[in-house]
Amino acid sequence: MMFPSRRPHLLATGAAVTTVLLWASAFVSIRSAGDAYSPGALALGRLFSGVIALGVLCLIRREGPPPRAAWRGIAVSGLLWFGVYMVVLNWGEQQVDAGTAALVVNIGPILIALLGARLLGDAMPPQLLAGMAVSFAGAVTVGLSMSGGGGSSVLGVVLCLLAAVAYAGGVVAQKPALGSASALQVTTYGCLVGAVVCLPFTGQLVQQVSDAPLSATLNMVYLGVFPTALAFTTWAYALARTTASRMGATTYAVPALVVLMSWVVLGEVPGLLTLVGGVLCLAGVAVSRSRAAAAAAPQPAKLSDSV
Repeated sequence: MMFPSRRPHLLATGAAVTTVLLWASAFVSIRSAGDAYSPGALALGRLFSGVIALGVLCLIRREGPPPRAAWRGIAVSGLLWFGVYMVVLNWGEQQVDAGTAALVVNIGPILIALLGARLLGDAMPPQLLAGMAVSFAGAVTVGLSMSGGGGSSVLGVVLCLLAAVAYAGGVVAQKPALGSASALQVTTYGCLVGAVVCLPFTGQLVQQVSDAPLSATLNMVYLGVFPTALAFTTWAYALARTTASRMGATTYAVPALVVLMSWVVLGEVPGLLTLVGGVLCLAGVAVSRSRAAAAAAPQPAKLSDSV
């Protein structure tokens, strides 16, 4: 039997776990769809699929538009995270090797912690900082060990850095919006804003969808329905109940899960260095989400449990 006082915590933890699992699964789908779709077309197709799925869910749950107070945060997070981030990340990872991408993109959670402390008043306990440092080292180790030895361009590094900044800015902007709107509202309208931002890629999407293999298109739809519509909603649900810094640190579990899924689904047996990096990622997340770190963080305002 679940104690009432523990129920919100367990639901938020389950939502965070669902998010990182689905974001890790996106790795396999992006690799498949990315061979047939350009970065902008893939982002638009993913967001369009996500908007449809979220729209249906809103109709089922009879969720109306978010209140006016939430629109600023939704618009900024939709522009930065759903729009800019998805396009430049797809593009940047085509220009750099895996090690460079891991180094640059995984600056994102660190930026979230810094911006969260500066703009949201998030606490930065030693356990959180130590855990993020360990996880960052693990993420870079995974990236370097899985790198195929490809080169890195200045453009690729800049794009990955822009992706990290857009991700951090989007998360920090989203947090206040969750104070007056539900997770489903924030995710749905943020995804819609991102889709509008990506509309200039409509021509590419229409042209490429006719030539792409069915498997690539299905993977694009999967990205929109699960790692976008579902995972971003569970992310927002969990974010409403903790600090942006701790949620950002949680995403360091993704590289470790990618290693495991690549092993199971793609048959890519990880080397010793890759396994060590994955263990470091998980260990850092455990430290950053320890009770001591949680106790040092301010308790968020109580919101509705509905997503």
